[in-house]
Amino acid sequence: MGPASMQEESMTESEEEMESYGCLLQARSQLESTLQQVTVPVSMKEVGGYIEKQVAYLSGGRGEDSSVIITLPESSAFRDIPEEALAKVFTYLTLIPRTRQPGVKFIIILDRRLDTWASIKTALARIAASFPGNLHLVLVLRPTSFFHRTVTDIGFRFTQEDFMLKMPVVMLSSVTDLLKYINENQLTSEFGGTLDYCHSDWIVLRTAIESFAVTVKDVAHMLQAFGTELAETAMPSEGDAIQSLLESHNEKYRKLKEAIRSLSREGQHLLSSLETTTTRDNNDPHWDVQLDWETVQRLLTQLRDMELAFDGYFEKHRLKLHQYLQLLTYEQSFQEMESCLSGVTSQQSQLSTTVDTLAQAEQALKQLETLETLSQEAVSRSQIVILRGHQLSAGHHYATALIMQRCNELRHHCDSLNAALGNKRCHLLQAQQLLLSLDQAQSWCDDGAYMLANQLVEKFHSKEGAQTALKAIENFLEGSPSIMTSAPEVLALEYEAVITPQLQEKINKTFEKHAAVQLMIQNRRVDLRKLADKHVRPVQLVAPRAENPPRSKSPIFSPKHADGLKFTFDLPLPGKRASRKGPNARKIEVIHDYQESRSCVSYGVEGEDSPDVLKRHVMRELIETERIYVEELLSVLLGYEVEMDNPLLADLLPPVLHAKRGVLFGNMPDIYNFHSSMFLQDLEGCLDTPEGVGLCFLARKENFQMYECYCQNKPRSDALWRQFSDCAFFQECQKKLGHKLGLDSYLLKPVQRLTKYQLLLKELLKHSTDCKGSSELQGALTAMLDLLKSVNDSMHQISITGYEGDICELGRVLMQGSFSVWISHKKGSTRMKELARFKPMQRHLFLYESVLLFCKKREEHGEGCDKTPSYGFKHCIKMTAVGITENVKGDPRKFEIWYSGREEVYVVQAPSVAVKMSWLSELRRILTNQQKLLRDEIHQNGQPVEHVHLSPPPCERALRPSRGAPRGCLPGLRLVSATSNVFMCLRSRSPRPRSPRQWPHLRPQFH
Repeated sequence: MGPASMQEESMTESEEEMESYGCLLQARSQLESTLQQVTVPVSMKEVGGYIEKQVAYLSGGRGEDSSVIITLPESSAFRDIPEEALAKVFTYLTLIPRTRQPGVKFIIILDRRLDTWASIKTALARIAASFPGNLHLVLVLRPTSFFHRTVTDIGFRFTQEDFMLKMPVVMLSSVTDLLKYINENQLTSEFGGTLDYCHSDWIVLRTAIESFAVTVKDVAHMLQAFGTELAETAMPSEGDAIQSLLESHNEKYRKLKEAIRSLSREGQHLLSSLETTTTRDNNDPHWDVQLDWETVQRLLTQLRDMELAFDGYFEKHRLKLHQYLQLLTYEQSFQEMESCLSGVTSQQSQLSTTVDTLAQAEQALKQLETLETLSQEAVSRSQIVILRGHQLSAGHHYATALIMQRCNELRHHCDSLNAALGNKRCHLLQAQQLLLSLDQAQSWCDDGAYMLANQLVEKFHSKEGAQTALKAIENFLEGSPSIMTSAPEVLALEYEAVITPQLQEKINKTFEKHAAVQLMIQNRRVDLRKLADKHVRPVQLVAPRAENPPRSKSPIFSPKHADGLKFTFDLPLPGKRASRKGPNARKIEVIHDYQESRSCVSYGVEGEDSPDVLKRHVMRELIETERIYVEELLSVLLGYEVEMDNPLLADLLPPVLHAKRGVLFGNMPDIYNFHSSMFLQDLEGCLDTPEGVGLCFLARKENFQMYECYCQNKPRSDALWRQFSDCAFFQECQKKLGHKLGLDSYLLKPVQRLTKYQLLLKELLKHSTDCKGSSELQGALTAMLDLLKSVNDSMHQISITGYEGDICELGRVLMQGSFSVWISHKKGSTRMKELARFKPMQRHLFLYESVLLFCKKREEHGEGCDKTPSYGFKHCIKMTAVGITENVKGDPRKFEIWYSGREEVYVVQAPSVAVKMSWLSELRRILTNQQKLLRDEIHQNGQPVEHVHLSPPPCERALRPSRGAPRGCLPGLRLVSATSNVFMCLRSRSPRPRSPRQWPHLRPQFH
């Protein structure tokens, strides 16, 4: 899917975004309409100079019929004002009331009490020529001086008709006459009225109102322009470009919001000023101030409406950009995984399963293993991409359908790849098995021909020689390859999928060779029988002796299956009582007891239900809890781990915590993938056949090893959690998920689940005695207990300090435990002993296949919950130079581990006899394996095993066994074992030939 396809997918959300854009345009239109109603074409800036000189002004008073009063006071500036400017002043003053009240009438008060008739005549003419409004009446206050009043009366009498044709003019002698036309509360104080008017305040107020209206208009235009820019923005095809575009839009949006907030504060301040002006005269408020207040209030309201419409539109646009960026990132991840899976698939398709030789089969299997490793890595990464897709889908992404399609494609590709690799492995294994069987048959034929050729003819003349040769042939025939029992046609049908013409030819040749050898053997048998039957007396028939009855197999109990076995995990458990070692130290203990009568899982009373019903109950419990477990793991990964990449929560997440997410969650994604995609399906398939669940556990035994890695990381995870448990990010994620418990409780779920399996298996095993699948259930229980022990041992191993080298190279810990130890050293003529009368040393022993470590348990270090035990490395001995003495006089719990011909002897006292026996059993197993390896080495050097006598090195032949060493053990021998004091002696150096009589007791014995 390219950028064009993603843009097409984004069109599914454009309808809702365009609807929001329509609301923004509608709010802009309403605001424009209001601005046209309240603004005038001429502004204060154009006539401000003449208004300030009081050429004319609006006092706010009204005459009859609500006519607006315009006052022209005595001013020398009136004579100097140009006609064009005067027309603008009259237009400005008349437009203010006309925009609010169309068709309003005007009354002009012309104050010329200190002027002349000539000035009055000129003023009336200019008014008649320049006044644009509906002039209802002109009230002229004539000069007060006798001369000018007389001249004015005479002049007005002769010109009255001319003026009256243009406008109604009334000549008034005094202010008292003015009161006949206009009420005194509509007149200012200079005309004897009570109207409160301040010209400078009026100018400031009008300037502020006009400035506010212009600013509102500009902001509205910017909002519409930005909205249009957002609507016309083309989606980039690069993630960086989208991120840059998103940041640019956020910055512009922030600036616009700041401008709107500043404008709102200005409007509120203006409203307060208008309210103050209105309340100064509550009895007779100014009509024009009230109208101005309503105008400003309406502009503010419509500005908020437009702001809300823009906020909704921008939020949808930003969400679209953010989701588009998520989709682009997801698509890039998908393309990378698709390319990776395609590469592995291509390699898989090129791997041929057609093999003709065993070497080719083994080489093909090695290549297949490499491909399977690559496939597992690719599938694991694909699971993460699929998990991310589910999270985007859960977040109501607009391209949910496309994302889920991608998830399904990845899942199908992974399944197809796994299936193809599985089929190829099956074919190659089948071909390898066939080739191996054919090679074995060829070798058998060669051995048969060689055996016949080596039989000496001169020995056949005696009856005993013939019978011996005949018996050798019979023994040889018993080892005949099983593949030769089938006909070539049956074999070809059985291996039809892997047989090639070359393989078919090899099968035919093998059968031909086998038939030839069989014919030779048959002929030899006939001849030998004839020789063996000569001069033989009749044989008395006797009843055939019954075969030795099969030995009854006793249950295999090892120390790890003993009653009351306990595995301890040094992991913190919330809400549990602390141990004695510290106030916050907690441990997980899994107790396994074969004799326990109660279990944590109980279903019904004995006799109430049949065993089959009880098994189904346990199986349902196992499956239901498994489903819940998988859901909980998914919720943690989606709700916490994936949310760490959410940009909206980036401010809540400390960078250190983001960098250590792998420490916090460990390999929980791998555990989730295993349980959700494999193990849960296996369990669901056993719902109706509970006896098959044991095979499920055994088949997935290797997968459960990932819990060991998780438990080893758990202390580090807990320490990181305690450091950041109060982080706002965790609280926000917990709130979104609706979890009552914190993340630490869910991080403990894998440990709790691991300990739960063995309890459920025990319950199933209790109801499956002597039933089909009971042995597999026992094996599954043993495997889970072994896993718990291995996890416990590894938890102790990671606490070893002071060991030089990589301790992981030693392999898996076989046994570990605390013991009391006495040491005896012998160096040359000096000898130092630490006998039982001295205080023993407390040592913690770690047993590996190749070495035995002696460590000293240190006091727990750290503070509070961080307290953890550690083991200081003290000594290491190699198992190739170790001998053991099982019984030591004085205490049945003691045994000896001695080294290099008893140069060093360690008397070890176990906590109990059972622990001692378990250690001795494991030590015997290791030493026995070493003896077998030595025998194989001797055999490869060409010396028959039955003629090999183990003797001490030449330098120590004259030495007698050391005092305290068990009889039969000599210095320099590697290993000693017998029944009560069991010795098995292995040398470290090549021996010289020696007479067997000298060391008859050194022949190894196994009991």
